[in-house]
Amino acid sequence: MAAELSTGALAMANVYGRKPPVSMLVTGVQAEFFKKATGRTFFSSSDGQKFIDAVNIAIESGQAQFVQAISNGLNERGEPVAKFIITWSFKAKTPR
Repeated sequence: MAAELSTGALAMANVYGRKPPVSMLVTGVQAEFFKKATGRTFFSSSDGQKFIDAVNIAIESGQAQFVQAISNGLNERGEPVAKFIITWSFKAKTPR
């Protein structure tokens, strides 16, 4: 789903190469639809700082952190088509 990908790219960028490794998981999805999507629909999220903060806290605290990221879908004319709230969980992996 494109809405998940717009937030997932932010999630993956913030866990890639981290020491200790951090696991990530979608734990919830909410959606609102405003009009029928015809033609191309573009999804974007500007919640990058939320991901940075959550991953850092997950590593420092050892506790799971949750991010609710908004992904807005716009049609080719820039009109709102849909809004998704994707909830992500981050947790630092413990060594075995």
